Amino acid sequence: MKERTLHRDDKLKHGGEKCVLVLYNDEVNTFDHVIKSLVEVCGHDAVQAEQCALIVHLKGSCEIKSGIREALNAMSRSLNFKGLTSRVEIAGN
Repeated sequence: MKERTLHRDDKLKHGGEKCVLVLYNDEVNTFDHVIKSLVEVCGHDAVQAEQCALIVHLKGSCEIKSGIREALNAMSRSLNFKGLTSRVEIAGN
């Protein structure tokens, strides 16, 4: 049996809906906690995580990841478990 590599875009090409993971500001978590959480859960590098944390702080929210709903739901649950406020939304809304 020949193996096939599954790419991130495969499900989107076959009708999956494109979604975004949105992180919301709060008055509880420190910048360091938010940055560390984004690195651990979303795979951001330190610079990207710091930029997202700053945007969330200044604007109130930031789209931190895009992809398919199932993967983003898992990330959202992990972020929420760490005390952050996040939600998966359909891209463009």
